Amino acid sequence: MRRREFLGALGGAAVAWPLVARGQPLPVLGFLSPGSPEADAGRTGALRRGLADLGYVEGHNLAIEYRGAQHQHDRLPALAAELAGRQVSVIVVVSTPGVLAAKAATDTIPIVFSMGADPVQLGLVSGLSRPGGHITGVYVLNTALMGKRLELLRELVPAASVIAMLANPTSAVTEAETKELHAAARALGVTLRVINAVSESEIDTSFAMLAREGAAPLVVSTDNLFTDRPARLATLAARHGVPTVHAYRDFPAAGGLMSYGADLADAYRQVGAYAGRILKGDKPADLPVHQAAKVELVINLKSVRALRINVPLPLLARADEVIE
Repeated sequence: MRRREFLGALGGAAVAWPLVARGQPLPVLGFLSPGSPEADAGRTGALRRGLADLGYVEGHNLAIEYRGAQHQHDRLPALAAELAGRQVSVIVVVSTPGVLAAKAATDTIPIVFSMGADPVQLGLVSGLSRPGGHITGVYVLNTALMGKRLELLRELVPAASVIAMLANPTSAVTEAETKELHAAARALGVTLRVINAVSESEIDTSFAMLAREGAAPLVVSTDNLFTDRPARLATLAARHGVPTVHAYRDFPAAGGLMSYGADLADAYRQVGAYAGRILKGDKPADLPVHQAAKVELVINLKSVRALRINVPLPLLARADEVIE
C-alpha cells in the first residue's frame, strides 16, 4: 500500500473508533422498564434502530444502562433514582408507572417515554405539541383504544352478555382503562367483569376461572405484566377456550385470537430517534409528543377456527393483517 493510501485508511479508521478509545467518555442512556431484559429484547432492537438513525450505536459512541423491575412496580422509584444518581444523559422509559417514577427522581435529566396513558392528563407535559419541561416521547393511545377493543371482541362474539377484563390492580393504567371499558360496555348493553392478577400464577388462575364459569370474552389490560407475556396468554386462551383481544400484534403472532393497537416497533424506533436528537442537543420541551399514527388490527384465523368463531366479513376486511 502506498504511504498516502495507508495514512488515508488510518485516518478513516480513527474516525470510526469509539469515543472511549480516544479518552472521551461515552454519553449514557438509561433504560427504565417495568419488565425484564428478555421481555424487552425485541422492542429494544427497534429503539437501537432509532438511535442508529441519529448516528448513535451502543458500544461505539453510546453506552446503555438497563434497569428492569421484573414486573414489581414498587421497585421502579428506586431504579429511577439509581439512573438519576448516575447522571445519565437521557432516560428512556417504556411504561406509565415508569415515567411517573422517573419524573419523581429527576427534574433536570431529559426523559423520553413510550406510554399508553394520556401524558397531559397525568401532568407529565403541558401539551402534546409543546411539552415544556424535560419530558417528551411517544403516546401510543393504549387507554383510548380500550373501548374499541371491547367493541371488536363483541363483534366477534355477538351473543356475549358479559365481557371480562384482565387487569393488574397495582398498575397506574388500570383505573383509566377500566373507566374506558365500563363506558364501552354500557354503550353496547353488556356487563363488564374485572378480574385482577398481580403475578404470572394469578394470570393462570384467572383463565382457569373464566373457563369454569363459561369463558366470557376477555379484554387484556396494557400493563406490562400482560404485554410482556404474549405467548403465555395465547397458550392460556387456547387451552381454556377464551376469546381474547390484546393490544399488540405479538399476541396473535404467538397464536392468540386478535389484537388492536399501535405498532410498538415503530413507537420504540421513534423513542430512539427522540433520544438521539436530545443527545445531539435538542431540548425535550421543543420536541412534540409523537402520537402513534399507525393502529393495526390483526386476526389469527387458526385461533378463530379453534374457538369456532364466525368472523363477520366486514371485520375481516378491516383487518390490517390476517394470520393463517
